[in-house]
Amino acid sequence: FKVEKEFLERHGVEPDGRSLIVEEFKDEDGRQNLIFLFLFGRRVNDALSRAYAWVASKEMGVNVGLTVTDHGFMLTIPRRKKVDVYWLISRVSSSNLKEILSRAIRNTEMFKRRFRHVAARSFMVLRNYKGHEIRVKRQMRNAESLLRVVSDLDDFPVVKETEREIMEDVMDVENALTVLRMIERGELEVTPVRTPVPSPLAHGIYLSGLSDVILMEDRLKLLEYLYRRVVEDADDKMG
Repeated sequence: FKVEKEFLERHGVEPDGRSLIVEEFKDEDGRQNLIFLFLFGRRVNDALSRAYAWVASKEMGVNVGLTVTDHGFMLTIPRRKKVDVYWLISRVSSSNLKEILSRAIRNTEMFKRRFRHVAARSFMVLRNYKGHEIRVKRQMRNAESLLRVVSDLDDFPVVKETEREIMEDVMDVENALTVLRMIERGELEVTPVRTPVPSPLAHGIYLSGLSDVILMEDRLKLLEYLYRRVVEDADDKMG
């Protein structure tokens, strides 16, 4: 944490107990990356990150890459696009989080899988018919057909239960709301910082978002490279 603190201080940020750091840097492909150092656990971060990613995606009309860990999350913006951190934070609040998440998760594979299970429990999709077991593929097709019919019916019980399970079991939307209320009351303060390379605390989040880095040996090499960049950054600032 000492190295992290020194790194952030070199870039004009003095973190304290109220600070929620959002690092902004461009990767080698010229993409804007926003790394939120939010130490709230994966389920809270899952809720917050999906909301921010959905807002950014709708504003720019592009897909936004998303990486979620226990220690924070990263939004990766396509080249030639950019989002302002303060604007993004202002668009997600305790009053609209659930509505945003409802829209954000509706067309995801996670929603489709959960919907199928909820529909089966509700006997909207049958697992057996006249003593014969229905194949899983057939169940999936039946669930997809049902979802197409009811997807726009927000009050349809199976849709509502699917949303509830995702928000309360997969995500932790209640504690995500607590975080947003603390930001709104000024108890927590979001602090953006532009950096040439991810800080030490952000290295794990950044690595998790690199789908082409699979082998442990490659991960170690990249970690070493990132750490060297941090050291070089310190030398440049001191020089």
